[in-house]
Amino acid sequence: MDSTDVRGGPTRVDDGPTAAQPSRRPRRPPRGLRQFLLALGVLIGVFVLLVGGGAWYLTDRYAGNIDRIADVFSGLDEGSRPAPATPATPAGAAPVTFLLVGTDTRATADEGADGGIAEGGRSDAVMLARFSADRQHAQLVSIPRDSWVDVPGHGMNKINSAYAFGGPTLLVQTVEQLTQVRVDHYVAIDFEGITQVTDDLGGVDVVVAETTSNGPHTFPAGVNHLDGDQARWYLGQRYGLPGGDFDRVRRQQQFLEAVFRQLLDTDTFTDPGRLDGALLAVTGAIAVDDSLGDGDLLQLAYSLRDLPPGAVDSFTAPVLGTGTEGEASVVYLDDVAGERMWAYLQNDTLSQNAAEFDAEALPDVPR
Repeated sequence: MDSTDVRGGPTRVDDGPTAAQPSRRPRRPPRGLRQFLLALGVLIGVFVLLVGGGAWYLTDRYAGNIDRIADVFSGLDEGSRPAPATPATPAGAAPVTFLLVGTDTRATADEGADGGIAEGGRSDAVMLARFSADRQHAQLVSIPRDSWVDVPGHGMNKINSAYAFGGPTLLVQTVEQLTQVRVDHYVAIDFEGITQVTDDLGGVDVVVAETTSNGPHTFPAGVNHLDGDQARWYLGQRYGLPGGDFDRVRRQQQFLEAVFRQLLDTDTFTDPGRLDGALLAVTGAIAVDDSLGDGDLLQLAYSLRDLPPGAVDSFTAPVLGTGTEGEASVVYLDDVAGERMWAYLQNDTLSQNAAEFDAEALPDVPR
């Protein structure tokens, strides 16, 4: 039906959620990406503790293998940025907020790229990751990449267009303006680079609900043992999936979860060469802003050593529904519920109020 968007313009809004749309309540995604972050921190921390005097060597080899992105924050007007988070209950450290951006530097053949490789990349996932001041809680809040928001200097647009218009700096500015949550650090994760870990581990098992095909590969229903090339096509499929991009995101989450489950559950730790290759592949797929030094990264990882696994909560930004703007399909965020969520992040109490935003999780087995 035709209706009027709360932002003041006529738009086409769908009558209700379908398999390809988010529900009106925020969804709570599974653990894939959060396990990626925790596993990386745990692995680096374990190495530092085990080798003692060799910590600086490992800092250079693994943390030093992470690329740095220059001047992410230098172009921002400090006077207009949100204030740092102020914990409702004072703790020994300050909360730390990361803006995580998952990029996909590949495109499938049905998207017009020869051989499944696209030039450049795109912002494929946007998340806020918060580590609480007491380091006993963490939250991941996913902002749908098609969210219709105000991009400074460019008017209303999809949130991932901020990256195309002005790179990491404009994306940080857009997210801070939307949420009024200050971003401390920026992290880019390249899903294509992460798939290299698949080959280093001898393949990774994923479970598929329905048989699908993409490019040269078919993924039958049930358990699939993927090599690196198969993983690239599996992660990139969007067309032919009932949930479209939402199913694609779930596949990415499931894949990361499977990678790190295998990394932690197999004999990787007993094979130094295999472990070294996997860690180099993982760290080589990550880039962080240049204000986060190698020592800072390791110190943060060490500070999270006692973070309980069950104390990590994942959310999506509250969503009203989907619609179209011009020829573009977009996601409309729920400003009222969103303000409550962002306020909890501002005072570092989102974990204590997590039940307020709990909702049906995305399916454990993606399509």
